[in-house]
Amino acid sequence: MSILEELQWRNLSADCTDPLALAKRIAEGPITLYAGFDPTADSLHVGNLIPLLGLRRFQLQGHHPIALAGGATGSIGDPSGKTQERQLLTRQVLQANLAKVKEQLRRLLDFDAPKNPARLLDNITWTEPVSYLDFLRDIGKHFSVNQMVAKESVRARMEDREAGISYAEFSYMLLQAFDFVVLCRDSGCELQIGGTDQWGNITAGIDLCRKKLGKTVYGLTLPLITNADGTKFGKTEAGAIWLDTARTSVYKLYQFWIRTDDRDVIPYLKFFTFLAQDEIAGLEKQHAENPGARAAHKALAKAATDLVHGPSATEEALRASEILFGGDLAGISESTFNEIVGEVPTKEIQKTELDGTGKPLVELLVHSGLCPSKGQARKDIEGGGVYLNNNREASFQRAVASNDLLFGKHLLLRKGKRNYVVLTAR
Repeated sequence: MSILEELQWRNLSADCTDPLALAKRIAEGPITLYAGFDPTADSLHVGNLIPLLGLRRFQLQGHHPIALAGGATGSIGDPSGKTQERQLLTRQVLQANLAKVKEQLRRLLDFDAPKNPARLLDNITWTEPVSYLDFLRDIGKHFSVNQMVAKESVRARMEDREAGISYAEFSYMLLQAFDFVVLCRDSGCELQIGGTDQWGNITAGIDLCRKKLGKTVYGLTLPLITNADGTKFGKTEAGAIWLDTARTSVYKLYQFWIRTDDRDVIPYLKFFTFLAQDEIAGLEKQHAENPGARAAHKALAKAATDLVHGPSATEEALRASEILFGGDLAGISESTFNEIVGEVPTKEIQKTELDGTGKPLVELLVHSGLCPSKGQARKDIEGGGVYLNNNREASFQRAVASNDLLFGKHLLLRKGKRNYVVLTAR
């Protein structure tokens, strides 16, 4: 498949300014394209994966991707899709955010490909040297306020009398259009991709390239993803799912994919992985025949987490996930174990209680709340339903001592298949 056919098959093609002309241009040879990412936070989130992986898909088919970090545009804020004015960030915060976002971009694109390495640029490098007067004369004169007001991102804000739109945000599309002109002029860039909320900004850049450079360039939008239940993709009760492990751990990212709604798992395999058509078709068949096996969910979680954090980190997250299904704790790292501590009820005990011969397991089961009484705890142990650190305990006389603590501080108690409590010794 050509790249446009692949995007169509993956349902990743929303709108295109001139589909036939773009297809003809791509058939002639590799094209240079870009997508922009404003550093409004110190991490990208899973929603940013759609355009990022879009760049990567083009790169895999021999095209030349540019990831554009918005050091300039990020200082203003894009009004697209926003109902209120963004809070302006200081230069120091923007630079700190940008440094982290750049590293994430590097993990998702191949900057060392021998024939078509990805490039990472920052629009502050060409925007900052331009004076305000020069920008108005060279760029602003090509824009009609009438046309700008007609753009959806602007019109929606102007119709809200309370929120409105500032002159700064109103000017955002000029800055983004200027980016396209510079990239077209200096890097031969002919295509911009972005979410459907970027349509107005993209078409503004296309018009400016025609007026300033006499060049024909193209725009292609990718869909904004929503879950099957209508909720916003990438949002959970705990908040957004980020690509930085300081904000969202590898384990929690893995769990985010594992918990995908059954209705979404096949579309998400197309959106967020590079699995081939036949592989996804096979997973779709397995999912239809035996959804309880969750083969499609596991394939999605592994592939998507591999992309963001690498296979070794994914393996650690998988091991942490398996602990809650009775997996072996041997060789597990403390950081991996700590990931599951927040997933199950946790209670404290005094570390001194485990000194010497220790404390009876039956008492710990009662303290944890897994058993209502010592008598019931004894029955549960004798029935083979009690586990300490995922090892079945058969003796009700078992005492738990300090040497049973995981990493010198935790005990993992389980009753039955899925009832867990972590006891933390203080």
